[in-house]
Amino acid sequence: MVSLTEKTEKRLTIRTEEISQDTTAIRSLDWDRDRFDIEFGLQNGTTYNSFLIRGEQIALVDTSHEKFRQLYFDTLTGLINPQDINYLIVSHTEPDHSGLVKDLLQMAPEITVVASKVAIQFLEDLVHQPFKRQIVKNGDRLDLGKGHEIEFVIAPNLHWPDTIFSFDHQTQTLFTCDAFGMHYCSEATFDEDLKTIEADFKYYYECLMGPNSRSVLSAMKRMGELPGIKMIATGHGPLLYHNVEELTARYRKWSQNQAKPETTVGVFYVSEYGYSDRLAQSIINGISKTDVAVEVIDLGSATDLQELRELVGRCSGIVIGAPPSAGDTIAQAALSTVLGSAKEKQAIGIFETAGGNDEPTYPLLNKFRALGLHIAFPVIQLSETPSENIYKQCEEAGTDLGQWVTRDRSIKAMKSLGADLDKALGRLSGGLYIITAKKGDVSSAMLASWVAQASFKPLGFSIAVAKDRAIESLMQVGDRFVLNVLEEGNYQTLMRHFLKRFAPGADRFAGVRTQPAEDGTPILADALAYMECEVVSRMDCGDHWAVYSTVNGGRVSKPESLTAVHHRKVGNHY
Repeated sequence: MVSLTEKTEKRLTIRTEEISQDTTAIRSLDWDRDRFDIEFGLQNGTTYNSFLIRGEQIALVDTSHEKFRQLYFDTLTGLINPQDINYLIVSHTEPDHSGLVKDLLQMAPEITVVASKVAIQFLEDLVHQPFKRQIVKNGDRLDLGKGHEIEFVIAPNLHWPDTIFSFDHQTQTLFTCDAFGMHYCSEATFDEDLKTIEADFKYYYECLMGPNSRSVLSAMKRMGELPGIKMIATGHGPLLYHNVEELTARYRKWSQNQAKPETTVGVFYVSEYGYSDRLAQSIINGISKTDVAVEVIDLGSATDLQELRELVGRCSGIVIGAPPSAGDTIAQAALSTVLGSAKEKQAIGIFETAGGNDEPTYPLLNKFRALGLHIAFPVIQLSETPSENIYKQCEEAGTDLGQWVTRDRSIKAMKSLGADLDKALGRLSGGLYIITAKKGDVSSAMLASWVAQASFKPLGFSIAVAKDRAIESLMQVGDRFVLNVLEEGNYQTLMRHFLKRFAPGADRFAGVRTQPAEDGTPILADALAYMECEVVSRMDCGDHWAVYSTVNGGRVSKPESLTAVHHRKVGNHY
């Protein structure tokens, strides 16, 4: 066992341990991390786990967070010469696991990167240099020798679109990256103390895996085809060895309880064609914001056409990524089956995939229109490599579709509250504000009234953001935004503008006077006041996120004016 400590404000240590035959865990322990990604605050820090498998050839499963760069490579080079590593298995490309991939490839350029197709696409943007690669699909194997034959399980959305699991048949260890993990930092390598970790295990599931419960069940079905799992080597927290059956059973039960929404949308595309994977994942993320189940079908491998007909028949909406127009007979037969099974009043959306030989999208859309389907969003067209704006457009398109197929449910919910209670809740008034946000080239805005100061030290306030709002993905922990305060008697123009429904990807600031904040976020020139803010934490509140933010600066343009106030009549909808 090796333990190294870096002298920083936060405690960072690394431990190594032989966890099975020829298999070493390299655990990067982040003792003091108090929040993680977009999801939640941390009570017990976290770990980033990496694994070295020594057969006749050597594989490294994942790297670590970039904050461990020096510690990690000091430890790795103490175990092995990096140039002796043959394969780097990238379970997924989230930065806390792939943050050191570029450094490793610069150190050992002959390493072959093993990953899903969409992960390789992500890594090309990350590494910016040629590298050897091996794209794997479900069931593919990599023989390292000495009995270490690695079988790959495709597990998208857990919780990254490009996730794969890796199963070592020699040690019966399943490397799962985020799935079955937890943000829990301790010296213990394994899960022997179940009572101590089970609360963190469930909290992690609820925040990261629960929203993708159907994907969890799909991955677990594939796991069930493996010959027997003795250990689950997770990417975060203790490894599962003493309680594998108990904790996987909990995942299954929790997912089965959550995976029963009333409405389903089918997303159909050829996964290895063009930019289908990431484009489809962005649309799926948007749909998922509306509490709609998503069934994903690869048209390139959809050989059971009867099952395909049944799925299309029970879907409220259909999304199609344009497949190859010729050459892929399986995909064309599947597409014809989808078209032949579609029915009136379903929603339809189509996106180009830039595979070089796409099925023409508008003639295809017209075929569905002729059947009486509702066009949920305009065709998403690609003229070049997809940008972040295109992926944001896909997400917004998915949300629009999800909102349309759940419109009856939403109306029913509005009518479900008792009249007296509804009117009482409506007496909760609030100011009128416009939230503006920008991340990279993507910007968004929304009208808000559920805003309240929450603290003096530090200066902070809370704001409720509906989960299906376009701006929600730009208000993650660490993101910055501007709170624009509207002026009493002079707010109608701005309010009407930001209340209207924008098409997916539309510029919400067209025709509005703005000036840039320090980070480029638009400040509304006609606002009474503005504050530059940073998201500190988020709490799940059912159909909204309660977002707590601190204030970094601001000013008032008209000190004598008052804030516009919104008086509601009812309390169960805007």
